[in-house]
Amino acid sequence: MRSDEIRGVAKLLGQAMAGGTERVREIHQAIAGRAFGESSEAQAARLVHDRIADAVYTLLGSASAAVPGAGTVLAEGAAADGPELSDSSAGRLLAGMVNGVYGDYLAREVPELAVAMGVRTGPERAFLDLDAVSAGLPPDAGGRLVVFLHGLCESDQSWFWSSEQHHGSPGASYGSLLRDDLGYVPLYVRYNTGLHVSDNGRQLARTLQRLVDGWPVPVEEIALVGHSMGGLVARSACHYGDTEALPWTRSVRHVVTLGTPHLGAPLEKGVHVAQRVLFQSAETRAFAKILDTRSVGVRDLRYGSIVDEDWCDVDPDEFLQDRCREVPFLPDAAYYFIAVTVTKESDGPLATVLGDLFVQYPSASGRGSRRSMPFEIEHGRHLGRMHHFDLLNHPEVYAHMRRWFAGV
Repeated sequence: MRSDEIRGVAKLLGQAMAGGTERVREIHQAIAGRAFGESSEAQAARLVHDRIADAVYTLLGSASAAVPGAGTVLAEGAAADGPELSDSSAGRLLAGMVNGVYGDYLAREVPELAVAMGVRTGPERAFLDLDAVSAGLPPDAGGRLVVFLHGLCESDQSWFWSSEQHHGSPGASYGSLLRDDLGYVPLYVRYNTGLHVSDNGRQLARTLQRLVDGWPVPVEEIALVGHSMGGLVARSACHYGDTEALPWTRSVRHVVTLGTPHLGAPLEKGVHVAQRVLFQSAETRAFAKILDTRSVGVRDLRYGSIVDEDWCDVDPDEFLQDRCREVPFLPDAAYYFIAVTVTKESDGPLATVLGDLFVQYPSASGRGSRRSMPFEIEHGRHLGRMHHFDLLNHPEVYAHMRRWFAGV
């Protein structure tokens, strides 16, 4: 780990300890208030109790405050330009998960640990320098690009999960297969999934323009492939790229969404309801505050928000109100979806409830009672007996993508 990352981890750990201590204290006080009652004898006993408890919590608070200082001492022995936490597979997994849940907080308070958007051509390749794109590309890089966008709490490494199991090679992925079969140059984007989808979409739009501007040959075609939240980010980038008249959008021919919650995800809706319920009682209010720390990226999945207007000037705690607006598809691009369910069929009662374990079929296919995505009938597929993460690297999914991209 770099020295700044060590300091960031220590700072985050100290803040987490302080926050956890405060939540325990709130629960303790609420239970004590109910247990002691209002009699004079009870109040006398509570006075002693509160003084002891205050001393304990003050001690714990002092311990929390000391953690960042200890991190600074440890950081002095680390190199400022050493290997990053995300250079290892375990580090990428951890960074992706933490940024997904707390990414907006990290960007504000602990930027050393906030994931920055980057693009690379493979799992072990360095991120491309957007001011010198050609230097990081293979010499035979052509003008057909396929851009992969991971989902919430994932990383660019996610596209290589189970590659040996499904394709017989530890390095195989949709990108490498499309490169070998159809001549596409695969690009894997890493981004902070805890930020608003619209913020990531706007940044991606500008990043793709810088890539296209620096590409060594004219870019003829761009395909975007997004898993889960990545599909929302792809649609958002197309919207902002079109709004800002960025030339790269004219080269987009395919946008594929894999298990994307276009109309929202039930898990975030459930957490939102749980937070409201827990807040009603003094004894459980601390748990509601813990749930309230989840990132704005997670909250965007409640109804599939992809533009600023979906969340700006809207109460984030508003109870189950879908205020998302329709965003048109790019006129020259074909949009596709692949949705899976753990059951064989897509419309049974069990399939309706479980979906792919994270996203239900109507949301992944964009077909709801209030909102509906304009997918053409032949541009959607349902695959049964698969779960959400099978969509990252599966032969059946690839077969459909290959046919769509080849135009057959």
